[in-house]
Amino acid sequence: MPAARFPTRLLDSTPVTEPSHPAQQRVFAAAQRKGVTIEIREFPDSTHTAAEAAATVGAELGQIVKSLVFVAPTERGLDPVVALVSGSNRVDIARLAAVTGLSGLRRATAQEANEATGFTIGGIPPFGHARALRVVMDPDLGRYPVVWAAAGTPNAVFSVPPATLRSLANATVAPLAEDVGGAGRPGA
Repeated sequence: MPAARFPTRLLDSTPVTEPSHPAQQRVFAAAQRKGVTIEIREFPDSTHTAAEAAATVGAELGQIVKSLVFVAPTERGLDPVVALVSGSNRVDIARLAAVTGLSGLRRATAQEANEATGFTIGGIPPFGHARALRVVMDPDLGRYPVVWAAAGTPNAVFSVPPATLRSLANATVAPLAEDVGGAGRPGA
């Protein structure tokens, strides 16, 4: 078996065993409540975008989990949904609306995303939100043995197997990516 290959930038990151940042503490504690210990890695540079995160951790773009917040108007106000999407895919809002049964679904504003999750865009994790939220997970994330997700801040991430991510986020797995070129294959 070949030796593990670690990108130089990952080796230069700081593993966080006990997070001091409140947002990272929430993510870490939420995982621990479900019996999972995650290793949060902080970087001096941003991991805000999927491309930045992939380059930083030395992963394929598809291994990056984008936690995207959508909202739909209801009689109670806005009903938020978090979509966990492979970094190489884009959400098909009609598919997401069909999966959730919500009409009028749209991308949340930065303020709406923060109010729903308790995190800022670029650092929104798949779980540990301010309140229980409906979460839908892209099945393409399951193609990888490990995926990387935001850990509450724009410069911190953690890795996890997709099945563990699904459990931690209490996510429903459903196709939600756009089809590109009619080939039935989701894409960027």
